[in-house]
Amino acid sequence: MLQLSAAGKRFGQKLLFEDANWLINPDERTGLVGGNGTGKSTLLKIIGGIESLDYGTITRNKGVTLGYLPQDGLALRGRTVFSECLSVFDHLHELERESIALTTTLSEADPKSKEYATAAERYSDIADQLHVHDIYNLDSQVGAVLGGLGFSKEDWERNTEEFSGGWQMRIALAKLLLQKPSLLLLDEPTNHLDIESRNWLETYLHDYPNAYILISHDRYFLDVTVNKTVELWNKRMHTYHGNYEKYVAQKEERRTQLMNAYKNQRDRIDALEAFINRFRYQATKAKQVQSRIKELEKIERIEVPEDESTIHFSIPQPPASGRTVLEVNNLKKIYPTPTGGEKLILDDLSFTIERGDRIALVGANGAGKSTLIRLLSRQEAATAGTIREGHNVLSDFFAQDQYKVLDPNAGMLDDISGAAPKVPVVELRSLLGCFMFSGDDVFKKLGVLSGGERNRYAMAKMLVSPSNFLLLDEPTNHLDLRAKDVLLDAIRNFTGTVLFVSHDRYFIDGLATRVFEVEDRRLHIYPGNYEDYLWRKQGGPEKVTEQITNSLTPTPKPSIGVTSVGSGEDAGAGTNAGAPHIDSDVWASSEARPLSSEPVIPIKRLNPIKLKQLEDRLHHAEEEIPRLESLIAAAEARLGNFTSADQSQRDAAELDDLRTKRTNLLAEWEELSLTLEEQQTA
Repeated sequence: MLQLSAAGKRFGQKLLFEDANWLINPDERTGLVGGNGTGKSTLLKIIGGIESLDYGTITRNKGVTLGYLPQDGLALRGRTVFSECLSVFDHLHELERESIALTTTLSEADPKSKEYATAAERYSDIADQLHVHDIYNLDSQVGAVLGGLGFSKEDWERNTEEFSGGWQMRIALAKLLLQKPSLLLLDEPTNHLDIESRNWLETYLHDYPNAYILISHDRYFLDVTVNKTVELWNKRMHTYHGNYEKYVAQKEERRTQLMNAYKNQRDRIDALEAFINRFRYQATKAKQVQSRIKELEKIERIEVPEDESTIHFSIPQPPASGRTVLEVNNLKKIYPTPTGGEKLILDDLSFTIERGDRIALVGANGAGKSTLIRLLSRQEAATAGTIREGHNVLSDFFAQDQYKVLDPNAGMLDDISGAAPKVPVVELRSLLGCFMFSGDDVFKKLGVLSGGERNRYAMAKMLVSPSNFLLLDEPTNHLDLRAKDVLLDAIRNFTGTVLFVSHDRYFIDGLATRVFEVEDRRLHIYPGNYEDYLWRKQGGPEKVTEQITNSLTPTPKPSIGVTSVGSGEDAGAGTNAGAPHIDSDVWASSEARPLSSEPVIPIKRLNPIKLKQLEDRLHHAEEEIPRLESLIAAAEARLGNFTSADQSQRDAAELDDLRTKRTNLLAEWEELSLTLEEQQTA
C-alpha cells in the first residue's frame, strides 16, 4: 500500500532518522513510538504527504487514501457540528444527484442505443458505490461517532466555532473516522478525550476496516489497539511485532544485545589502540601497526543514546497524617446560570478518605470531577455540607493550569533547588530530564516556557517536596511515556494519600486502590482499580454467576454474596470487596460449576496484562495476610491491658476493623487462587 525506502530526515543540523525502510500493508495497526524529538510526528507528516524526505523515497499505490489528524491547531467554522461531519459525504450526495439524473436519461433514451448502455453502466456503478457506503444511513453514522466522542444531541446543532480547541479536535477526529481512509494517521488522538470517549475510540479502532498508524503516550491505549510497534531510536527505525507490552520486552532484549555488542566493540577498539600506541615507533612492528590502524578506521562505531538510561527518583516522604485524612458530609455545589437560575452540580456527597488511599476520580466530561477536586482542595467554597481534614493533614493541589502560580522570572534549576534544598543538584537534573528538560533547558526562565512545559515543570517541582495529601487534576497531561512511568513509580512509593483525576487507563490501573465515580450529581465508590470498577459496573460477580447458572440449569441458584456497590464510605464493603477484575465471559466461581455430568463451560484464557495483575494481587494478599495477623495479635494484647475506657473503645474498634480486613483479604485470596488455578488448566 505504501513503502518507505532508505528514508532519512533532518531538522536543521540534527539528523532525526536515516536508512528507514517500512512496507505498510493494508491491515497495518501500528503504534509509532520513540522519545521526544526523535521525529515521530515528522515521520507521520511525511507518510501523509505534508512534509518531504531529505533522503530516500516514498511510494504509494494508486487509489490509496490518507487521513491525518495532527496533535492540535485545527479550527473549523461556518457550519454546525452535524453539518461539518456530514460534509465528508458530499461526494456521495453528488453521486446520488447524478444517479437521479441518470434515471431520467434511462427513461427517455432508446434501450438499444449507445447512450442508454453508457447511462445504464454508469448508473450501476453509482448504485454499487452508494450501497457500499450505506447512503441511506449516513445520519445515523454521524450520530454514532459524535455520540461516541462525547457530543450530546444539543451540541450537534451548535456552530463549530463555539467549541474550544480540544472539542474542535474531536470534530476533526470524527470527520476522519467517518471518511474511513485507506490509511488513518493519528497523532495523539486521545489528548483531548475523556476516558469514556477514549474507551469508545478503542472499540471503534478495533473494528476499523482499514490500516492505521498512531502516536500515543497512553500505554494502555497502545496495548489494546495495535499489533505492531515501530520505534524511532538511535536515528534508526526498529520494527517489533506485537503491542506495546511486547515491544517493551523485545526492546529490552535488543538493548541487552546492543550493549553486549557495544562492550565487545569497545574492548576490541581499546586493544587495537593499545597495540598501536605501544608499537607505533618500532620498525619491526610497522606492518602489524598499519594493519591495526586500517582495521580501526573500518570499524563502524556503535552508538548508545544517553537518553535511554532509566532514571530512578526517590520521592521524599512527607510526615504522616492521622488515619482519617478527609471526612465529607452532605456536600453540595450549585452554580448560578447566565439567565439568573441555578445549576446543581453535586448533591449530598458523603465519604471518608483514609491515610494511604489512592483514589481515582472518574466520570464523564462535565459530571463535576474538577469541581469536586477544587472543593476538596479549598479552591472553591461548597454551597452546603462540610469538609473536615484529619490530624496533621498537609494538602497540595495540582491543577490543569498549575503553571499560572509559578514565578515567570525564576530560573528553572534555581526554583526547584529552592523547593528541595536537601536534594542533590545532579538528582534534580535527572528528574527534570525525565520531564523533558535537558541540557541548557534547566537554566531557562519559567516565563519563556509554554503552558504545557510549565505544567510539566510544576509536576516535577511537586514531587521533590510533596505534602502528605496530594490532589492532582490531570497530572499526566503533557507527559510522554517515560515521564508517566517516573511519575507512576514515584507516587506508588509515596507513603501519603492521593486523589487524582486522569484519563490515562494505564496510570489509573497502576495506581488506584479505590475509584470514585461522579455521575448524576452523586458519588459512587468502588474498591480496586479501573479494571475492577468496570467489572463491577458491568454487574460484578453477582451478574456473572447468574448468567452462568442460568445457562447450566433452568433452576436458579443463589449468586455469590457481594454487597452491592453504592455511594458513601461503606460502598464496596463485603466479603468480596477488592475482588480482582476478570472478564465476565471468563469468570466462574466454584458455586457456579455443575456437580453432575452436565457440560462444563470452557474457561477462556485471560490476556497477559490481566493475568499479571491477578498474580500481583495474589502476591500482595499473601504478604498482607501475615502482617494483619501480627497487627490483630498486637491489638488483642493491648485490649487485654486496661488503661482507660476510651482507649479500650479505640482498641476494640481497631481490632474489629483489622479482623474485617483479614476476612475480606482471605476471601479475595481464595478467589484469586481459584482463578489462577483455572488459568493454568485452561
